[in-house]
Formats: sequence, structure tokens, C-alpha cells
Amino acid sequence: MAAKKGGKKAAKKGGAKKGGAKKAAKGGAKKSAAKKAPAKKAAKRTPNAAFMKPMQPDAALGAVVGANPMPRTEITKKLWGYIKRNNLQDAKERRMINADDKLKPVFGGKGKVSMFEMTKLVNKHLK
Repeated sequence: MAAKKGGKKAAKKGGAKKGGAKKAAKGGAKKSAAKKAPAKKAAKRTPNAAFMKPMQPDAALGAVVGANPMPRTEITKKLWGYIKRNNLQDAKERRMINADDKLKPVFGGKGKVSMFEMTKLVNKHLK
């Protein structure tokens, strides 16, 4: 019986070696596949002209982001800066924004708004 046990151990050891060889072969295959693919240069994205057009915020939104005309992207950045500075993002549900006295008129009187709904409500305050 001792011979059989030794045979099983040898088989287990051999199996472990095969597994290591398989992993090495897979890793080598990935490396060679990566070398075959030619490196593409990413074309620089141009911003959409509609987003870059200066928009005039009304008085309610102007109290938060400023009264000067600016692109929608800049308005969104300033709005998020205001939200972060005043810690208005809900602690448990990070997608929700808690409105303070300045943001309630922008959010249509709502006390809590999702970040996705926020952009829709902000667009109503732009000309």
C-alpha cells in the first residue's frame, strides 16, 4: 500500500506542475497577442459646439454659479463645486442632492433631487 500512496503523491505533484505550465502558457499567449495588435493613436475629441455656446443663467441660478454668460459645461462644474463646498450631497444615497435656500428655487422648490434630474432642472434656468 505504501507504493500506491507514493504514486498518488507523484500524480498530485505532476498535476500541480501541469497547472503551472498551463498558466505560463496562457500568460505567454496574452503577451504575444498584445504585441500583435498595432498601437492606435487616439484622435483628440472636439467638444460639441452646443455645449460650448455661452448661456445666460437667470437670477435664481446666477445666485449660485454667477450672473455672467458661460457654457453649460462650466455651469455644471460650478454647480458641483457649490454642492461639494456646502456638503449638499446626501451621505447615504450619493446620487441625491439636498437643496439649501439658494438651490431650492433652481430645483423648482424640491428639497431633494437626483443628480440626473438636476441637469434637467438647471436647463430651465438658462437662456
